[in-house]
Amino acid sequence: MGRPRRAAVGGYVYHVLNRANARMTIFEDQADYQSFEKVLIEAVERAETRLLAYCLMPNHWHLVVWPRNDGELSRFVGWLTLTHTQRWHAHRHSIGTGHVYQGRFKSFPIQSDEHFYTVARYVERNAVRANLVRRAERWPWGSLARWLRGSAEDRQLLARWPLPRKSNWVEHVNDPLTEAELAAGRKRCQEPFRAHETAASSTGSTSSTTAATWR
Repeated sequence: MGRPRRAAVGGYVYHVLNRANARMTIFEDQADYQSFEKVLIEAVERAETRLLAYCLMPNHWHLVVWPRNDGELSRFVGWLTLTHTQRWHAHRHSIGTGHVYQGRFKSFPIQSDEHFYTVARYVERNAVRANLVRRAERWPWGSLARWLRGSAEDRQLLARWPLPRKSNWVEHVNDPLTEAELAAGRKRCQEPFRAHETAASSTGSTSSTTAATWR
């Protein structure tokens, strides 16, 4: 029996992740990270998928994405992982020697405003939790550094959030997560909540007006 098709309803925000096969290191040096980011940029442009946050780790990665259309999530992540796998093997002259990823990607729909903030924070501080850096913005292979210090061209990869960033977002990301927040960051819910585009600032600046509703 074939595997059931993954539900990928458009209009919802998802936390997406994938891990390396057998816990191997897939990003061994700066060139590996840059190569994946290049594929990520191509995938965003190709599918026109809204990328809200991301973090690349030595043996896995996290994305927060907001697809517009049904089936878009699977097409976007499927092309991303397949293309990265092909280029990873081609660079190492190892085509046909095994899998790069442990399996299909995992996706978790966002439940509410606060869950969105918790997941974005969980993703952007992942390198801190792994003791790779002391502050999240110092990890160059993630959305926080790109948003904070990147050029205008660099920041074009990141879409406008459905909610305004909280004030002092960088410090908020660097604050330790509680056990409840860690659980929420990993939580998979059965009923996703649809985000609606409203008047969020294109710069991601803080506002008292909620820029998304979840139902």
